[in-house]
Amino acid sequence: MLWKIYAALALTVAAGATTLLSHYSSVVEGGREAYRRPLQIPYPDDNPYSAEKDELGRLLFFDPILSGAGVRSCGTCHNPLLSWGDGRPRAIGEGDNALALRSPTLLTVAWTPRLGWDGKFRDLEAVAFGPIVSPTNMNLPEGKLIERLGAIPGYVDAFAAAFGPSGITRRNIELALATFQRTIPVPSTPFDRWVEGDESAIGVAAKRGFAVFNDKGRCATCHSGFAFTDSSFHDIGSAKDIDIGRGRQFTNSVKLRYAFKTPTLRDVALRAPYMHDGSIATLEEVIDLYDRGGIERPSRSVLIRPLGLTDEERSDLIAFLNTLSAPPQEASLPALPR
Repeated sequence: MLWKIYAALALTVAAGATTLLSHYSSVVEGGREAYRRPLQIPYPDDNPYSAEKDELGRLLFFDPILSGAGVRSCGTCHNPLLSWGDGRPRAIGEGDNALALRSPTLLTVAWTPRLGWDGKFRDLEAVAFGPIVSPTNMNLPEGKLIERLGAIPGYVDAFAAAFGPSGITRRNIELALATFQRTIPVPSTPFDRWVEGDESAIGVAAKRGFAVFNDKGRCATCHSGFAFTDSSFHDIGSAKDIDIGRGRQFTNSVKLRYAFKTPTLRDVALRAPYMHDGSIATLEEVIDLYDRGGIERPSRSVLIRPLGLTDEERSDLIAFLNTLSAPPQEASLPALPR
């Protein structure tokens, strides 16, 4: 079992770096499998992959025609050069107004069962029109969008190629955008190369940090698997006042009050600031929050309690988290139909 592997690793770390290096492979060989990147992207039965849908979704994703003012696209908040986020504390909507939540990265979104910081979207297809029609976000009514697309011969042809005679509909827009977003690659990081067997891919401090991550720090309890998320919702003791997260979906649940989605840690060192509202500026401050256990209240997860990390453990944990990032992905913008 993985917990035995992690416990054994923790003991190895305690024995010192030399012992860690000499025995590391045999101790964690089985545990590495839990972090391997999957070889295939999961596509739902009712939206199988096609190159035509992928290309159409890519066009729509980067086209500001999807916003009321015609100046913002999906790619504005989900920029491939910014780890498919926007680097802001909170997303910016119509009229350059700050929204309530920050833009989540789209890395690993193909493996995310429910979406949104509060989980209000049942799947990736259901997300698309949320920001598009929201008056505070992209501010474009559904009918107006379909009218705009229908007036552009290039889009008429692209929808026909992807969907046949059904043409330009809300559902087809959702299917195309979701297909493209599922193709967003999960780039190889130093951690991935280490998981695949390259012992030199990460340093000794990062290996010790991996042990802290899985043992004393208890990070892997929620940030598990290749995507480093359990795709669940927890109150970690940071949200306050009316910012109640999933509690809005389940008003009678004590445990879901202030609970927000566990984000992926892919590219985490490149995605400051942190938390659902961008309220924490650095990884060091995030670790401080978890180390002290956050706000104590009935909704706080039973997993959150003071950790008692040493300065070295904090430093090693940061070294490990830094191995989860890759250079920014290049993404050429498509020539948009007109």
